[in-house]
Amino acid sequence: MTSPDVTVTVIVYNDAARLPRAVASLRAQTHANIEIVISDDHSTDDTPAVARRLAAEDERVRYIRLPENSGGCSAPRNRAIEIARAPYLMFLDSDDELPPRAVELLLAAHREREVDFTMGAVRRVRVDNGRRTTWMPHVVAERRTVEGIEADPRLLFEHLSTSKMYARAFLDRHQLRFPEGIHYEDQLFSAQAYCLAKAFTIIPDPVYVWYIEPFAAAASASISNQRHKISNVRDRVHVQRLIDEFLVDSGHAGLREDKDYKFLKHDFRMYAGDLPYRDEEWLASFADIMNPYLDTLSPGAYERLPRPERVVLELLRDGRTADALVAARGLGHGVAPRQVTTDGTGAAYWGDSAPATDRARRELDVSDLELDTRPFPTAQFRHEITELTAGAGATLTLAIRTYDPGLRLPVGPQRASLLLTPGKRRMTVPFRLDPVRPGVFEGTVQLDVAAASLPVHGFEGVRHPVIRLAQQGLSNAALLLAPLDFPARTARVGDHRVTVEPEGRNPGRLQIRWQPTGTTARVIRPLVRRLDRPRVRSAVRLVSSVLR
Repeated sequence: MTSPDVTVTVIVYNDAARLPRAVASLRAQTHANIEIVISDDHSTDDTPAVARRLAAEDERVRYIRLPENSGGCSAPRNRAIEIARAPYLMFLDSDDELPPRAVELLLAAHREREVDFTMGAVRRVRVDNGRRTTWMPHVVAERRTVEGIEADPRLLFEHLSTSKMYARAFLDRHQLRFPEGIHYEDQLFSAQAYCLAKAFTIIPDPVYVWYIEPFAAAASASISNQRHKISNVRDRVHVQRLIDEFLVDSGHAGLREDKDYKFLKHDFRMYAGDLPYRDEEWLASFADIMNPYLDTLSPGAYERLPRPERVVLELLRDGRTADALVAARGLGHGVAPRQVTTDGTGAAYWGDSAPATDRARRELDVSDLELDTRPFPTAQFRHEITELTAGAGATLTLAIRTYDPGLRLPVGPQRASLLLTPGKRRMTVPFRLDPVRPGVFEGTVQLDVAAASLPVHGFEGVRHPVIRLAQQGLSNAALLLAPLDFPARTARVGDHRVTVEPEGRNPGRLQIRWQPTGTTARVIRPLVRRLDRPRVRSAVRLVSSVLR
């Protein structure tokens, strides 16, 4: 075998089923002169046999096995670096893939200009629904060479080691290896690489396919999907402290505000959306770990956050965990507070009382949300189900409370509608909201899911009902928050199994799931899928145009 141009390391642990797919994506690379190192973190399933078979099939594939399990990604990557024969290195996880031209494109960028590493776009694919998105698209939107991380600190958000091709000489010159014995090693490794690199090239082409399994079983979930574990919180904060120490020691303390903003906007934000689903014991432990670190962050980092996120942070730091749970529901969805309080300055503060400290007044001031002045279609309300009663068949009676902290709705009863749209046909159920006190309305609506109009071929998917308010010819539609503890209810509606449940993540909306059964599932939907192909659609359009 000739000397390889690039070594790609595939780390694996107990993933015999997906390892062949990862290796196949490397064997299919348009740049063929590569070395493939399968680094096994002492798997206990069929991974060793699968890896040896893959090595026997292709002389470019080498297999190494750690003598004991390290419990992380760092050790298997570092062992592979030790034996790698190429001047450029890449890393791949066994449950992901490289697009066919990944090696070719990143290597070409290295050869075009001498840099310490090259990086490209990461395509994220949801395993449950096939949806494709680009990870951090704003930082990889154009081809460019960055002369040091200070030229674009936003790149700290792109902390994946797998989206990059590193010059071996760069890693060796700085003795840069993955930190062993910790989780979230990519964050520290990438921060070090960004700071130590004199120059790196970014290309907009996809160079990594990252498969996301948001609903994976707890035992097989990735580290990032184990946020329910307090140990996960501790690991993430520990890595942040290591990054902070490195920034100071390496002379990059000036990046601290950018790095703190990244932590608040990305890392903490991931936990914030889950807070309403945690119990008191978990929240107390979370605050004990998180708050001391939050107190070390730059004030400028907080100021760069959207107001709703600043509110959650302040309530948590102030020990108001029950209020933090209320504020966390609906983050990113324009959900209003239940109540605001004004003081003599005219400022509006989150909650039922004015804050007592300067910091709390600064962070809980929601005046910039313009609750009382923004156009009605974008006005912020809060709709909550206070009681849910199941009736006959698929009928539900919902008691709804609407909070209007900006006092946008006139005094008196309000016209409202519950909207539900399975397929492309919207179901509208009108009801009335009666005033309880200023800024609070209550009403009851009966929803018969069986009355929803479905397509001829049925409907498979999830829908979240919304509440629409009308005023002076304008309408406002906002999400409907469900009680998080009501048990899921399943009913048979024609050829569908329909389940009503709380969303189970993020804001916790009321969620309705349709699953086709019977003839619809066995015959009609497969037939529609066969007919709904580009060639068939083109033929139908052609016949239609001729008939016209």
